Amino acid sequence: MENNLLNEAREIINEVDREMALLFRRRMEAVKMVAEYKIERGLPVLDAKREEAVIARNSEFLADADDEVRAAYVKLLRETMAVSRHYQDKMMNGMKVAYSGVEGAFASIAIKKIFPTARRVSYANFNDAYNAVVNGECDAAVLPMENSQAGEVGSVTDLLFSGPLYVNKTYDLAVTHDLLILPGADVRNIKKVVSHPQALSQCSKFIRAHGYEELEYVNTALAAEYVAKLGDPTVAAIASEEAAERYGLEAAERGINESAVNTTRFAVLSSTRNRVSGGNMDARFIMAFTVRNEAGSLARAIEIIGKHGFNMQSLRSRPMKQLLWQYYFYVESEGDIDSEDGKKMMEELSKYCDQLKVIGSYAHNS
Repeated sequence: MENNLLNEAREIINEVDREMALLFRRRMEAVKMVAEYKIERGLPVLDAKREEAVIARNSEFLADADDEVRAAYVKLLRETMAVSRHYQDKMMNGMKVAYSGVEGAFASIAIKKIFPTARRVSYANFNDAYNAVVNGECDAAVLPMENSQAGEVGSVTDLLFSGPLYVNKTYDLAVTHDLLILPGADVRNIKKVVSHPQALSQCSKFIRAHGYEELEYVNTALAAEYVAKLGDPTVAAIASEEAAERYGLEAAERGINESAVNTTRFAVLSSTRNRVSGGNMDARFIMAFTVRNEAGSLARAIEIIGKHGFNMQSLRSRPMKQLLWQYYFYVESEGDIDSEDGKKMMEELSKYCDQLKVIGSYAHNS
């Protein structure tokens, strides 16, 4: 009798395992599709909020089971998701992500956080990194949008307005600037500091207090490389700890940026726009537009955005390079641009805007 029960249980387990194997294959095929979607849009493997939502929803499938079975099922879900992430990670391991600068630049550090296994591809400037994605050399680019102290990176904003790429994610990176000198150099003899204009701005109080001459450079890490190669003990770089290690410099002063909460927000750019799932409370979008040369056009555009329930987080104007004294407007807002309200808003805006484009949509803090 006992053997019959044991054999019956084993048969059931074997049958379930066969069914699970087929379902697992189907699941991994879907995971592959998700990975391809993420590569195309420059999205990271992990979406922690999405995983927790799936676990909460799926655990209700066993609402009538005892607590031990439900807990075991949640554990199975987490382990299955870990396997799926690993599979996606292997698929995306060959992903190439462009950035401006060299190893040790803050953009390079940001890529390590967002895409830990991706190949980082260095370019000389923002424009080249952006066009690397446009031309198909890279799958995504990571470029700085703004700094909490120095404000927007205008040249990147202009690329977002004029180019074809989309912002599919943003990432906040805490930035700490160090004063880097040659090994053995005396910090008291420093006369000149070299760095990116944004970094110089973020450390302006420190620079003024020491009376240093400023030299602008295209990138903080390249500035560190320049100082290392120059070999002049009176010249220092302002860059990251990672740049110091890479180029053999010493940190004479740490954390010289004016604010202890200095943060740079980076954008992940790719050629296809991400759609944030409907009802996501963290949905954000970016758009840009020009208004017709008529009295009240800008006010009407702003009114339309608010009328459809979208809460603007920022509104900035930028000069249009090709037209003297003409401006475009850059907006970041809460909400789902692909919702019915979003579609109606865009339709109504088109009546007052000569140029109107969605630059990106993403989940805030994803």
